[in-house]
Amino acid sequence: MLDAFATAALSHVAGSPTGGRAAYTVLSEQDFAASWAEITAWSGYAPTPLVALADLARELGLARIDYKHEGPRFGLGSFKALGGSYAALRVLQRELSDRLGRAVSLEEIRTGALREDCAQITLVSATDGNHGRSLAWGCQMVGAPCRIYIHAEVSEGRASAMRELGAEVIRIDGDYDASVALARDEAEENGWFVVSDTSWEGYTAPPRDVMAGYGVMTREACEGLDHAPTHVFLQGGVGGLAASVAAALRQNYGDAAPRVVIVEPELAACLYESARQGKATAVSIDEETIMAGLSCGEPSEMAWEILAEEASDFLTIPDCIVAPTVRLLAQGSPGVEAGESAVAGLAAVIAACKDAGLKAKLGLDASSRVLLIGSEGVTDPAIFAAIMEGADHV
Repeated sequence: MLDAFATAALSHVAGSPTGGRAAYTVLSEQDFAASWAEITAWSGYAPTPLVALADLARELGLARIDYKHEGPRFGLGSFKALGGSYAALRVLQRELSDRLGRAVSLEEIRTGALREDCAQITLVSATDGNHGRSLAWGCQMVGAPCRIYIHAEVSEGRASAMRELGAEVIRIDGDYDASVALARDEAEENGWFVVSDTSWEGYTAPPRDVMAGYGVMTREACEGLDHAPTHVFLQGGVGGLAASVAAALRQNYGDAAPRVVIVEPELAACLYESARQGKATAVSIDEETIMAGLSCGEPSEMAWEILAEEASDFLTIPDCIVAPTVRLLAQGSPGVEAGESAVAGLAAVIAACKDAGLKAKLGLDASSRVLLIGSEGVTDPAIFAAIMEGADHV
């Protein structure tokens, strides 16, 4: 079943981890503690599974592969449920505190005590699907209006899921970065509030809250592991997930934190290019990747601050190994049903282990304990069904 990975062409560039303080200053221990206290109080909260892929680890010559499966998260299908919703509540908390002239608590917002006030504040964002779904769910929970901007390649299934949560969905002709720009422009024109998972100059509070929310997932993973992992393979995108996990692992394990390997589609490799250039660097997206959630051409500046100091390796993977990885994971023991973006790290591990030179370069051997973040479950059933029927491009 692993033959498809033997000829996969991965590109690698070494990072320059410095052991600096960004993992403690960009995202503080207090940021993570605050998100944990709030999110674990939400109705329906439960830790997501940490699945040991023992048979696959043995076949690849590794000690362990642990896959943090985010599909069940709050019934929304992805880890994004932790970030967008939490950041939405924090935006509302700051704005209502200003409007009401007093300190407003997250509990007041969460429990509906300020629902009429929340109804006067419109929250907006751009998304490839999962972040927008999380934001729409959070807005529905507290009664705030929500507008979501999506690009041309976002599936109708993902758009419908956001509409079902009460969001107004605006589809544009351009790519993800164009949808981000439009969301920013229209929010500024109308007095709305952007809840983005990417930062830019002068805009840092919501992306920090998004990344802090993701820390719940990493804390659960750490609590479920007997020993620190030696490696963590993390999806790229704008970098928010990767930076949050890398920072939380550093804070939890200190000098024993795992080697951080960033994985991106070769069609959207802004973090890989940033590592190559030694600074945050945008790339153009000329063709959309099957990994819709990772189709991002511009890194988050805040996330890059952390990754520049924490990431040891940056990899790109071809789309041709994504669908085989989805099938392998679903048909394995135990079977895990996951979306296309969820399996980027697993695809990279398998392909790297099929390349003796790259395997050695990444320090993967019989003592390696690899942590993977399965960032989404089946967020588009039609795409998943097509993949399971044998389609490699959807």
